[in-house]
Amino acid sequence: MYPGAADAVKAQLEAAAALRDRMEDMTEKGVFASLGLRVYNPLTYAWKAFEEYVTRCGGAGAKNRKRVLFLGMNPGPWGMAQTGVPFGEVTAVRDWLGITVSVGRPSGEHPNYPVNGYACKRSEVSGKRLWGLFEERFGSAEAFFEDHFVANYCPLLFIKTEEGSGGAESSARKGRARAHNLTPDKLPAPVRSALYEACDTHLRALVEAFVPRYLIGVGLFAAARAKEVVLKMKVVSKMEVMSKMKAMPESAGAGVTVGKILHPSPASPQSNTGWAAAASLQLAEQGVWEE
Repeated sequence: MYPGAADAVKAQLEAAAALRDRMEDMTEKGVFASLGLRVYNPLTYAWKAFEEYVTRCGGAGAKNRKRVLFLGMNPGPWGMAQTGVPFGEVTAVRDWLGITVSVGRPSGEHPNYPVNGYACKRSEVSGKRLWGLFEERFGSAEAFFEDHFVANYCPLLFIKTEEGSGGAESSARKGRARAHNLTPDKLPAPVRSALYEACDTHLRALVEAFVPRYLIGVGLFAAARAKEVVLKMKVVSKMEVMSKMKAMPESAGAGVTVGKILHPSPASPQSNTGWAAAASLQLAEQGVWEE
């Protein structure tokens, strides 16, 4: 572990625990249930696996920072929801990252989205593509985490049971009401605002812990949230300097360049043909990777 790595890992775990607790508080108050949502929080039932990921991979390398921080949106039902690792497609986490820590199960589990951990037979396509790109380029996980890290903006998976005539009722009679994964940006404004406030605080803590040169949003949503958080960090830093009327060290956010890559989700037609090559080109054009 590099000098300062223990502090970075400690800071991230503390920030994640604080975010976990805020999400649990919102859940217990019925904020999400009132919207007809079931919520999975891997930072609760898969905390040990997440802790292993952060400790092992967030503290890897020979530097006291991560040059590149990739940021996803929120857990996928067959990825982080199963393994506790961002974009955590089961085979990638088990075979490439070497993490096999068992996970628990969320309360209020939906029958269409069971959490079976490493016994899950479904593959998270987004995670398979993302970690597959990193494996292809860097070879070993150790080489990748020397200078990179992957995190999520929001820790919650939202599941919305579909209501309607015919199909949903028919499915319900068979014991499996139809449901779908709801992304955070689709939440009502008041709930979204409270959620973003908590997630922004967590992201700021990540930037302060790892001091990345590049913060890369995987998809438009993550890039937009990253841009807003870093902009606020830069404004606060400038105001602090002006108030002191003397030179001060720049904040962690001052030197961060926010970028983005195409999301690897199969829901995006652009991602289903040559996603790895397209993402690599985007990173090269932004100066993150060499061609």
